[in-house]
Amino acid sequence: MTSTASSSTSTEVRRRASAPERMPGTWSLGLHQGALELRQFFRLREQVVFTFAFPIVFLFLFATIFSDDVKGADITASQLYVAAMIAAGIMSTSFQSLGISIAIERDEKVLRRLRGTPMPPAAYFLGKIWLVLVTGLLETLALLLVGVTLFDVDLPTSAGKWLTFGWIFVLGLTGCALLGIAISSVPKSGRSATSVVVLPFLVLQFISGVYIAVDTIPDWMRHVSALFPLKWMCQGFRGVFLPESANVLEITGSWEYGRIALVLGAWCVGGLALCLLTFRWKNRRDG
Repeated sequence: MTSTASSSTSTEVRRRASAPERMPGTWSLGLHQGALELRQFFRLREQVVFTFAFPIVFLFLFATIFSDDVKGADITASQLYVAAMIAAGIMSTSFQSLGISIAIERDEKVLRRLRGTPMPPAAYFLGKIWLVLVTGLLETLALLLVGVTLFDVDLPTSAGKWLTFGWIFVLGLTGCALLGIAISSVPKSGRSATSVVVLPFLVLQFISGVYIAVDTIPDWMRHVSALFPLKWMCQGFRGVFLPESANVLEITGSWEYGRIALVLGAWCVGGLALCLLTFRWKNRRDG
């Protein structure tokens, strides 16, 4: 009996030794990739300071210089800037950050090496989503802290307002991140990535109501900005953090949450399709 048991144990050991080791799932690998992305991000102090300080400095400058009361809206211009800069901060940590960083990684052949590993491609993108989710939340919290302490912004007191903030944040962040992944394929090299990505982002900020009141922007510029997520995020966050009396400043006289959800949702779907069609793991010159 002892001999039989020993033989059975030996057979089991050989079976386990010969069985292939089970690979972690895509979600697990994406979580590990996200942790790696975050560690790499926070190790670069200059990048961290620029990413978080840029929207805060611009908020402080514009909200301090233009601090007068807004007629008929029962708010100050400073409060308008807080809501708009939250949207710009989200786009900065998603669209701008991914558009530049992925282009640089492609130019340095990091993507090409990753593509040659057993890691599923989806895990790489999940890691990037974790990165922009964490940095986007931290950026938003920092801007809210500045807005509440310096510019008299009142945080919502109803669950409905916070729910509205939540879906605008998630849809806006996702749409901007996908747009950033897509635009990362446009620069011919990592050195040109900053110019290619920052210019359209800067233009969008001016025509989407971040720095200039929407009712003073020419109609054709407003029509162009309505094609992109930033304008709708600005409008949605104004509805969340400003009193109802402020909706008179909108062109339609309402916050248009339904249209905001439609446009941001369309960008999530369309942005994913755009990424699938345009994303490349290596530069054009590499074949």
